Amino acid sequence: MNGNKNTNLSNFILMGLTESEDNQLALFGLFLLIYIITVLGNTGMVLLIRLDPHLHTPMYFFLSHLSFLDLNYSTVFTPKTLENLVNSPTYISFVGCFTQLYFFVALVVTECFFLSSMAYDRYVAICNPLHYPVVMSKTLCHSLITVSYILGFIEALVVVLFTSTLDFCKSNVIHHFFCDTTPILILSCTDTHDAQITIFILSGCTLLVSLATISVSYMFILITILKMKSTSGKKKAFSICGSHFLGVTVFYSTTLFTYLKPSKSYSVGKDQIASVFYTIVIPMLNPLIYSLRNKEVKQALIRVMQNGARANHLR
Repeated sequence: MNGNKNTNLSNFILMGLTESEDNQLALFGLFLLIYIITVLGNTGMVLLIRLDPHLHTPMYFFLSHLSFLDLNYSTVFTPKTLENLVNSPTYISFVGCFTQLYFFVALVVTECFFLSSMAYDRYVAICNPLHYPVVMSKTLCHSLITVSYILGFIEALVVVLFTSTLDFCKSNVIHHFFCDTTPILILSCTDTHDAQITIFILSGCTLLVSLATISVSYMFILITILKMKSTSGKKKAFSICGSHFLGVTVFYSTTLFTYLKPSKSYSVGKDQIASVFYTIVIPMLNPLIYSLRNKEVKQALIRVMQNGARANHLR
């Protein structure tokens, strides 16, 4: 398909991560294990928060939506990646490719705003604890979640409209394991300047707003913690924020590395490694990060298991 202009491609070819059969087999087993852990971990977190009344707080409300988002986020990529490892290269339809791109952008942007909402929640809990129940009302929590989804899906729509209407005549081979913006733009034989600028501005604004909210929230949190005289109070405050801060650091470090740079600096190897991390690994890590060191989650799990055991005993 090289050399001839074709604006009506029926499919793309995903080249995947590696051409080595041994590496493909190893990665298939690893990614399948990661996906199983991701599904079990995030589904378990959502169910646990719904089943245990003690976790019906704003913090866990946001966490349940983050787990739901990560579950869908991983499902957008991992099954197709597993198929690619078994049958490489893999064909994906034009519509299927841009559908994957749409949900990818929508879920990434939504997660950015989820994380900033969670940072604001932690700020109110530590810096203004007496007014916490009033400030973080159900109305505000639901509004933050709704606005996050709306912004995510609107931004995704703009990105897909700008990329899908380009002319693709260089090739239909995507040197990646999923349909991402930069590898798709490289295939276009028309001027992609407007699309690149639009995508850069949208992603830049999303990262700027979300990171600014998180940074300001944590700045006030740190100031409040340093003013605390009680050592136990400081430890409690750090434990409240520790999991979220770790999750934010892991997510944004790979996202910033991959997207806040010109498409000309795209590197197949480096960018694919970063992409694997934030598309496949991070959705698995989030439930672990937010649960392993969280006493409330562990206690809730014990209560739910005990209630289940009692219910079975009564039968």
